[in-house]
Amino acid sequence: APTDAVEPTDLLGEWAFDRRIVERDRGRAQFGRVTGTLRFTRDGEAVDWRERGTLTWNGQQLAVFRDLRIVRRGDGWVVVFDHGGDFHPWQPGAPVVHPCRADTYRGLVAVDRDRRLLRVLWDVTGPGKDRRLLTRARRTADGAAP
Repeated sequence: APTDAVEPTDLLGEWAFDRRIVERDRGRAQFGRVTGTLRFTRDGEAVDWRERGTLTWNGQQLAVFRDLRIVRRGDGWVVVFDHGGDFHPWQPGAPVVHPCRADTYRGLVAVDRDRRLLRVLWDVTGPGKDRRLLTRARRTADGAAP
């Protein structure tokens, strides 16, 4: 229903996230995990999406980050990469697709009714990729500006 539409500005604040990674390679699976913080902040008419975390993979740990922006375009919003290229339309609850060279990212963003839980699922397929990424983020602090 339109009253349930989630605007990126509904997510402002700090979140703790846990991302599970399943890499399928020739019939066997490898598992990884990223844990960290996700912060949504307003930057003019856009919303910055900044992740900082630790990747655990094959017994190793590595600091990782990802910066995205959600920008208003026409009557909707688009998630863009830090280099400015489009990632996908902001459509919580609806499937999205992002072609990336020879690979295809099929995803879904879901936000619970009270805006305290965010889930993002990506299935990545292509000549050299068969991967699933499932992220769960819980709000830890609201970002309401004075």
